[in-house]
Amino acid sequence: MESNLRDAALAHAPFFITAPGETDILFVGVVWFVVIAVFLIGAFYLNIHALPERLAHHANHTQLQLIGVLTLLALFTHNNIFWVAALVLAVIQFPDFISPIQTMANALKSMAQARTGQAESTASAPVQPQPASSEPVAASTPVATDESTKQENQKDV
Repeated sequence: MESNLRDAALAHAPFFITAPGETDILFVGVVWFVVIAVFLIGAFYLNIHALPERLAHHANHTQLQLIGVLTLLALFTHNNIFWVAALVLAVIQFPDFISPIQTMANALKSMAQARTGQAESTASAPVQPQPASSEPVAASTPVATDESTKQENQKDV
């Protein structure tokens, strides 16, 4: 009587109940599912976590290193405020104040060099009197006062 009851129960047992000594298919399937899900969720988390840095890199952002440091801080400390700050820095384009100021400084520097170069060349050039004739005079070249240009190069001698 008991063996008939056991045989009837085994015949109506669900698929996930295995007989002793056999491989549990449901357990193997769940283990594979959990391992793959952990890897996919980890890849998605890291992909979302690197979003501010990728946005800043594609936009050629000037604060790229700061954004990278903030995302790493957020990753290692699990403080979301660092990630939000990195995202805000990556999304907002700050105006470039440095380039126009550097351009103006370079222009003023070249103007000052040109002016001092003109003043030096006119101060070092001797003043030649203009002839009274109506013939055109060839342009005079300034005379160099530097000793190295008056003498030959010492290596050539």
